[in-house]
Amino acid sequence: MYRYHIRQRRNRMGETGKGHQMDREELHQNAGKQGTAKLLKGAAVLGAAAVLSKLLGTLQKIPLQNVAGDAAFGIYNAVYPLYILILFAATAGFPVAVSKFVAESVIHGDHREAKRIARISGTVLLGSGIVLFVLLYLGAGEIARWIGIQQTEKAIRSVSFALLLAPTLAVLRGYFQGYQNMLPTAVSQVMEQLIRVITMVALLLYLAALAYDEEWIAAGATFGSVTGAAAGLVVMYVYWRKAMRSLNGSEEREGGSSPEAKALSTRQWVRRIAAYAIPVCLGAIVVPLLTLVDTFTMPRLLEASQGSELEAMRQFGLYNRGLPLVQLVVMVASSMSAVLVPAMADAKARGLTDVMRSRAEMSIRLSWLIGLGASFGLAFAAVPINIMLYKNSEASLTMAVLAFTALFSTLNAVSASVLQGAGAIHTPAQALLVAIVLKALGNVVLMPRWGIEGAALSAVIAYAAAAGLNLVQLRRCTGARFALRPYVIAPTLGVVAMGVCLAALQLLAMPAVAAWHLPERLSASAIALVGVAGGAAVYGLALLRSGSISREELRLMPELDRKLAPVLARIWPAGRSAGR
Repeated sequence: MYRYHIRQRRNRMGETGKGHQMDREELHQNAGKQGTAKLLKGAAVLGAAAVLSKLLGTLQKIPLQNVAGDAAFGIYNAVYPLYILILFAATAGFPVAVSKFVAESVIHGDHREAKRIARISGTVLLGSGIVLFVLLYLGAGEIARWIGIQQTEKAIRSVSFALLLAPTLAVLRGYFQGYQNMLPTAVSQVMEQLIRVITMVALLLYLAALAYDEEWIAAGATFGSVTGAAAGLVVMYVYWRKAMRSLNGSEEREGGSSPEAKALSTRQWVRRIAAYAIPVCLGAIVVPLLTLVDTFTMPRLLEASQGSELEAMRQFGLYNRGLPLVQLVVMVASSMSAVLVPAMADAKARGLTDVMRSRAEMSIRLSWLIGLGASFGLAFAAVPINIMLYKNSEASLTMAVLAFTALFSTLNAVSASVLQGAGAIHTPAQALLVAIVLKALGNVVLMPRWGIEGAALSAVIAYAAAAGLNLVQLRRCTGARFALRPYVIAPTLGVVAMGVCLAALQLLAMPAVAAWHLPERLSASAIALVGVAGGAAVYGLALLRSGSISREELRLMPELDRKLAPVLARIWPAGRSAGR
């Protein structure tokens, strides 16, 4: 399979040995079209996996809040970002670095060197995972005191075991992403989340039935990360063994590694991978680190204003109600991030500047359109969604404000990946530092005045700042341009149409609910589900009708284009083409 891809890559470059040579313009066009189609296909695979895995993750948190209450929910949400931060700090840059260097080896047909890169990275990360596990397990009590909530100690110890498994899982994902094979990552993500949910729900029901307190229930919930990581690792190991069997006996180089890579020792490879991975790690931890700012500031500020540790954790749980939905949007829209780094590195290595620019523009535009629609949609439907998921409408305004972090978090994640692929690996880390400072200051200044709504507003400001800094540097690095019409005018019309649709639905549903005497949660669920589906459809059709998404771009995804053909025939009559 891998040899076939190499031959195909060479055929596209005119290396078939038949004397046929493409001119440079044709090479750019073919590389751009085929590379974009492959990028979209990989993003679609990871996007589908992200939707499913994040839906499972959301289902995991809902029973925790419903069964154990907002206090246990608050403890869980205080500890889990800490684990994610440590995990990302230890591993996040390595899948990106591994995918980049593996992709470069694959260009030369050197599969043996690609395996060597994965094994070196895996050894380094396994050692760091063991060290971090020991520090987190033994230091759980001290960390709980730093947070200001001693009830988090057991949950910290519980989640620390995942650090023994997750690093190897991250390296294997990066290896396959270097081949632009996203299926193993997608399958392992879904399996990891599925086992995690099963573990958490089982322990939740068991501990609740035995009347354990919130501290033990939260610890049981965090232990799902351990079993989930084990399941994901098993899946990736199966794919790895299958790939190794397919390469046995056929590892002879079809081309040859670059002289620079060929001469590198193991120690030099460690330094090279680490030099690339560490700045990427700093850029990748923006979401968990900003969330961790909340962990170390919000409970103390809330306790000072509420006068009770238990009420502070309840308020913190209310604040976190909207985060699973925001994270779902970010994961779906930024699923292309894992595809972008090797794709951009490939275009840069070939000197295809036009391809780099077009991929950057397409990625940013898609993330903007998805994030914008999702943010306004969640804000418009915050009340029914809140009741549907969490039984009451408490903190709906906070959820509506937090919804807009979906837009800026998505832009930040995707623009960071584009910059990393283009070689500008320090900008995301610099933007991160600015965002952290703004979030901490925002909490301190705004929370005494507006409580958890102030914390939500400070999050929007911080994410917007990080995304803005990345986009400025992206324009300098790739020459990407962002025109007013596809980014502002047309999407605004779509948002207005979606808002009118959702407002009308909620207003018209009120008399029906009153007349039929339906339970509040059932009626809110119906309104939320119909509203989300209808609002998304209205927004999507508005984007298609306005040309924000062209028919030519849809043709890069034949399956989607074929399913939408009857609708598109009405939007674009015969002889008319949409485009910018």
